[in-house]
Amino acid sequence: MANNNHNNPQQQNLKLDMAPEVAQGTYSNLAIISHSPTEMILDFAQMLPGTPNANVRTRVIMNPIHAKRLLNALADNIQKYEHNFGPIEEPKVPINADTVPYDILGKA
Repeated sequence: MANNNHNNPQQQNLKLDMAPEVAQGTYSNLAIISHSPTEMILDFAQMLPGTPNANVRTRVIMNPIHAKRLLNALADNIQKYEHNFGPIEEPKVPINADTVPYDILGKA
């Protein structure tokens, strides 16, 4: 994982090449996670108000070891974010068919 870990010299020397269309990123407000014995599958989707279906924009497939590293890197970065900007609060609005789901696990 490309985590900003200054204690690991191997990661300090990692240089990433990125095509301009990849650098723009892909917006996702819904993620569906599934797995097999050897792979974790992360589907990042976009669901817009008034549309019946979510459109999967990106699928990432990784082995369980890298998925756990991603989990740890994400937890570390969320902790740093909340230290700098304050806690991330879950919205307290009711979810109905006309609103976009906000739960990253795909639960509305």
